[in-house]
Amino acid sequence: MTTQPTLSRSNGSRPVDHPLRRSTDPPPHPMRRAGDRTPSRLAVSLVVPALNEARNIPWVFEQIPECVGEVLLVDGDSHDATVRVATQILPEVRSIPQNGKGKGNALRTGFLAARGDYIVMLDADGSMSPGEIPHFVHFLENGYDFVKGSRFVEGGGSLDITRFRRLGNHALLALVNRLYDAHLTDLCYGFCAFRRSFLDQLDLHATGFEIETEMVVHALRAGLRIAEVPSLELPRRNGRSNLHAISDGRRVLRTLLSERPGAMRTAAVPLPVPASASREGSAP
Repeated sequence: MTTQPTLSRSNGSRPVDHPLRRSTDPPPHPMRRAGDRTPSRLAVSLVVPALNEARNIPWVFEQIPECVGEVLLVDGDSHDATVRVATQILPEVRSIPQNGKGKGNALRTGFLAARGDYIVMLDADGSMSPGEIPHFVHFLENGYDFVKGSRFVEGGGSLDITRFRRLGNHALLALVNRLYDAHLTDLCYGFCAFRRSFLDQLDLHATGFEIETEMVVHALRAGLRIAEVPSLELPRRNGRSNLHAISDGRRVLRTLLSERPGAMRTAAVPLPVPASASREGSAP
């Protein structure tokens, strides 16, 4: 089940979760789970995959909101000062070495090491604003299981996407909506948050950028309660992106075809928890 919370503005100030409601309208969010408890600051884990992002890390880390209880930097063997800069900006950051290659591998490594009730994934290049995290967490606190940012709902946007990437995203999104009878508005955008208790149901095994699509597809297939929230994609602050529109687009398409209803599932590749994370321990 998916929903797209509508944001309206009241007197030009803070956004509200829904417009004025009629008495016959359904509730704006599903009922809370019986096991839900009042979230604390330690409930939110932020996973940030990084490869040679020393010039961008300060801007990202300085904007992390108070609701985040732990920050995990998954370093892909950076050749610059990424880890050192991250530690200087945020001494309590948990730096975890990536044990493979690719964004998908980095995120899976971070997810396994996270200890919070909620996990938020954020790019280290400055294209996603950490200031939006509380809005994602709000919907997790109010009954949703998986929250994804959308650049194409009211209040969202992109200052970086090219016409070619926009067309590719639209085509792949149309395929997902048709295969899963969904009504999503964005697909290839990696600003997402989810309940850690559903990590097994997400059953992630992608190694590259296609992990963002794999997460959405598996959330749909598992029947998780999904919310889309507006997000503004910013240009990368420094350096060159590791994204390759054509080759990564093909990987996303292969993922969609292999994961389509009725197709044979691909066996997940086991991903061991890094020794450093094991020593620190993780919550059950």
